[in-house]
Amino acid sequence: MAWLLVVVAGLLETGFAVCLKLSHGFTRLWPTVAFCVFALGSFGLLTMSLKKLDVGPAYAVWTGIGAAGTAIYGMVFLDDVVSTLKLVSISLVIIGVIGLQLSGSSH
Repeated sequence: MAWLLVVVAGLLETGFAVCLKLSHGFTRLWPTVAFCVFALGSFGLLTMSLKKLDVGPAYAVWTGIGAAGTAIYGMVFLDDVVSTLKLVSISLVIIGVIGLQLSGSSH
């Protein structure tokens, strides 16, 4: 259950990163509100998961999901540049996230 919280928190991190861009420096109301909701949800779930998980693997999985998700979202929906190197790098991040999740122990 704790790892599920980390995964959902990582997806919410993608949401707050995208909303941060869409807020244009917190000058647009609804993306700013969404940023706050996603950020609070993400940090809240990560905090709950850290009661059971080691901080290193949990944090790495959280940031990895957020980074990969944000990069993918940007390429698909925000016209970010797509390159072979970028796709390979995202794949390596995802492989690392899976490896860290598998290596993480619960207390």
